[in-house]
This record gives sequence, C-alpha cells and structure tokens, in this order.
Amino acid sequence: MKYFSCLSEKEKKELFYKEPENLSKDDNKDILAYALGATLYMPGIRDSIGKDIIDKKIKGLASVIICLEDSIGDNSVEKGLKNATAQLNKIHEALEKGILDKEDIPFIFVRIRNLDQMQFISKILKEKINLLTGFVIPKFSNVCGESYLNEIEKINNKYKISLYAMPVIETKDSIYLENRVKYINELKSVIDKHKHLILNVRIGAADFSSLFGIRRSVENTIYDILVIKDCLSAIVNTFGRYEDDYVISGPVWEYFIKNKVDKKYYTKQPILGLIKEALLDKENGLVGKTVIHPSQIIPIQALQVVTYEEYMDACDIINNEKNNGVISSVYKNKMNEIKPHLNWAKKIIKKSYIYGVYNENKCYKDLLEKE
Repeated sequence: MKYFSCLSEKEKKELFYKEPENLSKDDNKDILAYALGATLYMPGIRDSIGKDIIDKKIKGLASVIICLEDSIGDNSVEKGLKNATAQLNKIHEALEKGILDKEDIPFIFVRIRNLDQMQFISKILKEKINLLTGFVIPKFSNVCGESYLNEIEKINNKYKISLYAMPVIETKDSIYLENRVKYINELKSVIDKHKHLILNVRIGAADFSSLFGIRRSVENTIYDILVIKDCLSAIVNTFGRYEDDYVISGPVWEYFIKNKVDKKYYTKQPILGLIKEALLDKENGLVGKTVIHPSQIIPIQALQVVTYEEYMDACDIINNEKNNGVISSVYKNKMNEIKPHLNWAKKIIKKSYIYGVYNENKCYKDLLEKE
C-alpha cells in the first residue's frame, strides 16, 4: 500500500519533495502505528465491503474498520458477524485468484462487540485471519481488556501471525472527574502489559458526548467542548508520553459531504470543520483520524503529509543530535533546541516515510486541488 498512488507522476513531482514509501501490514509496528491515516468505518452489515475493496472503489482508502458494534442495530448483530466473515473470505478469494494484489489491500480491522465475536471470526477464517491487521476493542476497560488482549495473543501464537489491538477509550469511568485519573492509569497498566499488541489508542468522543447529552455543531471542534477537551487532555497526558510511544488517533468528525458535486467540495463547512479539528489533532500530538465517509479520507491524509519546513527542521535537529545546544532553523524563523525538539523530529521523520514531504511552498490545500 502506498499513499496518494492515485496521483499521476506529474502531480507527484509537482507536490512532493519526498514521495511516500510502500507500506505493508508486515512493517515494523513503530512505522505501522503512524500509518493508518484516515481509518474508514464500514458497518458490518454492508454487503459491498469486499467488492469496494477489490474494485478499489473508494479513492485513497488505506485503512478500514469493519464495525460490528454501534454502527449496526442490536437486531442485526448475527447478520453483521456472518456478513463480515463472508466479505473477508471474498477478499481472500480475490487475492488467491490474482484479481486483487496484496499491495492493494488496505489495513483491515474488525471492531467487535464481545469476545465471542473475536473467537467466531478466528474459528471461521482460520489461517485466512492473517488478512486482518487487527481488532478494534470498543469500550475498553480494565475489566474486559485483559481477556481481549489475551485472545489476540492466542490467535497470533496459533497461526504464527501478528494481529494488533486498537483499544477505544470511551467509557464513563474514563471521563467522569471523580474516577478519571485512577481509572485511566488502571487502563494504562492493562495496556502496558500487552504493549507489543497495541497499534493505536483510539478515543470515542461520540460516546463521551452522549454521557452529557452533548453534540458538537459543524462550526465547532471537539476541542471546543470543555468536558471532552478536559478528558482528551488526560488521555494524551497518560498515553502520549514519548517514552511510552503510544500513538493516539483523532476521534470521529460526524459531518460530511454526501455528494462531491464539484472539485471545491473541501471548501464546504463540513469539510472545513473536519480540517479545523484535524489541525488541532495534529497540534495536540494525535495522528490520523477515524472517518465515517469517503469524502473525509483525502482531506485527513493530505494533512498527514509533512511540510518541507517541518522536514528540514527535523533533519537538522537529528543531524545535530550529538552536538546538543541550539541552532537556528533553515528558515531563520525559529530556534531548534536539539534535546527538547528531538522527539518531535523523530516523529516527523517517521511520518515523512509514510506520507511523504510536500515541496517547498506546497501544503494540503494544493493536494486537495488535485482531488
């Protein structure tokens, strides 16, 4: 898989100082964790999942979550579970027949409701479960979390593969003020025990908002909702420390453009709001974002590309790592302190490998113009 492969060679040269590299689910976890970009939710009852992936129908699709939880009704759970396994079998069959190339398969995750679903999928798919990159564990808690992670460990050992977990922090104990610090630290203790399995830590902002009867408007970001912002700060403070190196993903933005009627669709309020929130995600150390509509994919991924100035600063900092001290930036507009900025620089270099680096004076808006 390679980001922005849909662009022509001419467009790539115009946009990129350094083009994105090829990626695989077999890459090292420290690269893969940063590589999910815009992760698209697909309801498990959708019968076109396999065809959409095989036909490469969704432009820019790099990672997908087949959802068996909140996106389907309680009366459709069995139908969704059977359909999800059928769709995965369909993708595997296309791969075996040479209809689909391995490098064209996005990173695929299944969001399960309970442990039984994970066990059912493993039982039905058997060795074909290697098609997955991992499982998303909603409403992750210090009570159920251990059993999910142990089961993934068991599947990995049985089939000699590397499936990952993406726990979603979204329960009331994580946000209610009287419990938060103790509870989030307990979550981290569980996750730390299985750190080698954790690809991303994800945030369920919709579930958090529901606890207070809140829904952000299209004009505002999740960072404008004080009670959610407060919780996000606690999660980043606990899981975002560089020495732990957990990658935290941005929460869902629920507004989208249903039909892209013209090339300027990204100037419409739902996409402008998405971009505004994603820029704040970036400023707060979050990488990538869960998305619920194809129109959200390219804007999010365009924002993951490293700017030329960021890349020059990062290279300068890393090249002077042994010297310590302070150096002036290439642009002569800021100071680069080697020690304080080194962790930031290392993240930038990882992202430059995955998403590429814009040419000087190019940015996400220029990529969206090519959309």
